[in-house]
Amino acid sequence: MNTKMIKLLNKIHSFLLTYYNSLCTIKYNLTTNKKMSREETNMIWITFRKEGIHSYPAALTDFDLEDVKFLGHPHRHMFRFKVWIEVFHDDRDIEFIQFKRWLENLYTGNTLQLDNKSCEMVARELNSSISERYPDRENWIEVSEDGENGCFIKFSSTL
Repeated sequence: MNTKMIKLLNKIHSFLLTYYNSLCTIKYNLTTNKKMSREETNMIWITFRKEGIHSYPAALTDFDLEDVKFLGHPHRHMFRFKVWIEVFHDDRDIEFIQFKRWLENLYTGNTLQLDNKSCEMVARELNSSISERYPDRENWIEVSEDGENGCFIKFSSTL
C-alpha cells in the first residue's frame, strides 16, 4: 500500500470514529425535545450516612499490611454515601427527598453488617439496586469511611 492510500484510510477511519462517537452520545432532553450531547448530562445528588461494621481479613495475614493489621478485625465506621443520578429534565425528574429516602431504606436495621466488603463493593451493590429501579441512567457513587477515605465510581448508563 502506498503512502497516499494509508493517509486516506487514516482520514476515513478518523471520520468514522468521530461520527460513531457522536451517534453514541446523542440524547434528548425530554422537556424541550432537543438533542443533548453527553457533555450536557444533568445529575442530581443526595447524601446520607449509615453506621456499619466491616473487616479486611487479608490484613491479618499479609505481611505488607502488618501496620494495619487491626483492620482484619471487625471495626466500626460511619459510612457516608453521596449518590449522583442522571436526570432527563429540570423539573424533578427524580425528586431529591424521595430518592434519598428510598436509598436509606435499602439499608434497614441500626448497623450495617458488611462483613469483609470494601467501599468499592458497597458502591457496586448500591449501583445494582439503583440501576434496577432507574435503568438507563448514569450513576456516580461515593462511599467513604467516616468521610476520610473511600471510593468514587462512575457507572455509565446502558444507552
